[in-house]
Amino acid sequence: MRKILKVVMPLAVIAAGVGSVMVLAQAKEAPEKTIEEPRPVSLHVDKVRSERITVSVGTQGEVRAKTNISLVPQVSGRIVKVSNSFAEGGRFSPGEILIQIEDADYLLAVTSSEARVAEAAVRVEQELADASIKAKQWKDWVVDGEPTPLALNKPQVAEAQAKLRAAEADLENAKLDLARTKIQVPFEGRVLERNIGVGQFVSVGTTLGRVFATNTVEVRLPLTDAQLGELALPIGFVAQPGQAPNVTFSANIGSEKRSWTGKIKRVNASVDSQTRLVYAIAEVEDPYGAAADRGMPLAVGLFVTAEIQGVTPHDTMVIPRTALRGDDRVYVISDDNKLQIRTVNVLSTSATQVMVISGLATGERVVTSPVRSAFDGMPALPIERTAGQSTSAPASR
Repeated sequence: MRKILKVVMPLAVIAAGVGSVMVLAQAKEAPEKTIEEPRPVSLHVDKVRSERITVSVGTQGEVRAKTNISLVPQVSGRIVKVSNSFAEGGRFSPGEILIQIEDADYLLAVTSSEARVAEAAVRVEQELADASIKAKQWKDWVVDGEPTPLALNKPQVAEAQAKLRAAEADLENAKLDLARTKIQVPFEGRVLERNIGVGQFVSVGTTLGRVFATNTVEVRLPLTDAQLGELALPIGFVAQPGQAPNVTFSANIGSEKRSWTGKIKRVNASVDSQTRLVYAIAEVEDPYGAAADRGMPLAVGLFVTAEIQGVTPHDTMVIPRTALRGDDRVYVISDDNKLQIRTVNVLSTSATQVMVISGLATGERVVTSPVRSAFDGMPALPIERTAGQSTSAPASR
């Protein structure tokens, strides 16, 4: 019994203690629960304003020379002179002799051809004289009948005249070959690359170098269907005189932003099968001269951003760029100071503004401050910015 009591008594004491605690817990009154209202978040806002605008279409492209050719000789020979202008980056004038091929053999060919022309001319005169004599003899000695062409020496005259024309053609060909020893181009331009030097022998078809004209450059600009619609440009468009749309090109060179003005001259008549885009061709006249920006030319090979002014007007809602969250969401504070998350239809964006065509109304307050853990119905305290206050706070993405 003593052993049983030693085991049972502690268990009884523990059970009694637990029962007492439970009785006291049930008898205690539950604490009164209080629900705290969430505190409103102070947020900077701007009011939506309406504006009728025409959207500028932005795109990019590489500057290319409209005329870009390889210099290839039409005669063979040793190069005896190369102009100082014929160096990579060098500038040359129309008709300037860039490369001189040795012309001694071609001068001799001209002299030989001149001799053959003189000989053929003498032969013609002889045959004409013989024809005149034979005609007179036929008239004086023969009473009846018509003379044959051979009797009047006509075939011999025709043959001599044909040989004279052939000799003259050979002379012109010799003179042409002589002129071709001087390599020149009919436009003002720059040298892209040079592949030869003085003393080198070149044959017909050898590439001597590459040059391009500087009177006009062009930029191939990719456009989507929507952008073509904004510009009212049909596929296959060719600009008539005075009707080419303006385009502004820009690029950062060093620490400065440079700009140039050109015109869209045509739109390709087909859609690119790889990108599904249509390419417009813009041209800039005199890019190394009058069209240069403070002396900086629109250089061939430069990658530029293009902005083309649209022609279709739109009624839009304008908001700060910092009010746009992601691609198509904005935060609006309602009249009862509740946050609303809206999905909008964005027409166009710039560095400072967003143009929206649906999802907002004039006068509504859009949030421009960063917002963490935003949700519909969140209490908010709108703070309107005063004149001159910055709106460049980073948007929450």
